[in-house]
Amino acid sequence: MDDFYTLSELAEKCGARVQGDGDKQVTGLNTLQNAQQHELSFLANPAYAKYLQTTQAGAVILSPDAAVGFSGNALILDNPYLGYARLSSLFDSDRGGREGIHPSAVVDDSAVVDPSAAIAANVVIEAGVQIASGVRIDAGTVVGHDSVLGAGVHLHRNVTVCHGVTIGERTIIHTGAVIGGDGFGNAHADGRWHKIAQIGGVVVGCDVEIGNNTCIDRGALGNTEIHNGVRLDNLIQIAHNVIIGENTAIAAGVGISGSTKIGKNCTIAGAAGFAGHLTIADGTFISGMAMITRSITKPGSYSSGTGFMESREWRKNVVRFRQLDDLARRVKQLEKQ
Repeated sequence: MDDFYTLSELAEKCGARVQGDGDKQVTGLNTLQNAQQHELSFLANPAYAKYLQTTQAGAVILSPDAAVGFSGNALILDNPYLGYARLSSLFDSDRGGREGIHPSAVVDDSAVVDPSAAIAANVVIEAGVQIASGVRIDAGTVVGHDSVLGAGVHLHRNVTVCHGVTIGERTIIHTGAVIGGDGFGNAHADGRWHKIAQIGGVVVGCDVEIGNNTCIDRGALGNTEIHNGVRLDNLIQIAHNVIIGENTAIAAGVGISGSTKIGKNCTIAGAAGFAGHLTIADGTFISGMAMITRSITKPGSYSSGTGFMESREWRKNVVRFRQLDDLARRVKQLEKQ
């Protein structure tokens, strides 16, 4: 990473127009409230517009409308948040791994590892694994036998990729994630549970990002599938044979039961739960903590539960909720009269 970038260089990288001094040097990114003269900031949320006139930032990424009346240096483009996203990697302090295999790593003789891959300390790579060019595997990660990592994959520290998993190009998997562990498959008989062997796999597409401590179970029969461009936050549970469509984003704490199919371009807010064997239409939005118990065939926004309120009011309403069935019956009786 260079020590600095000029505004003109940054504008070229994100497709922006420069307002002010194109030779202004920038060494980092920060919020409008905290940025200094050597840092770049951005305004994407109108709630933070109040900080624009007092910011100490050396330059700000702005929309054309927000730039009206702003006299400082700016990078102007229609989508400031996208501009921020495109430039953020330039200032990332993570310098990447060193090509080659660390002496403490354990790599099976039958594994195929591209010379450009970076295999860090205490990594374990089992038999039959295929690792393509530019792959980075950080310390303590395990890649199970017969798994395939596409070009540019990055596995952070202490990730577990179980056997027979395929991960597409440029996918990023963060610390503690487990890909391809056994699904929750059991048959009940004779007063006890009998384990069902999970003999499928997991196929993760290209340009996917999987957060810390997220678990994606292998299929019972056939594969669990995470399609291209999916974004998964931390601490998500994805059960066996779930399919998640392209470019769907799922926030932390979501649980998806087995064999449910989530469509393309869906957005699922935190702590939502899904029953098994459902189908969710493309382009669906699920609000936080919603419980989805049946399929959704029409795209739209869906919620369940009640909004927060003062506890005293909530307790009164709980009593009323319990009376709803009785009230409905009484209304029907009145309608018959």
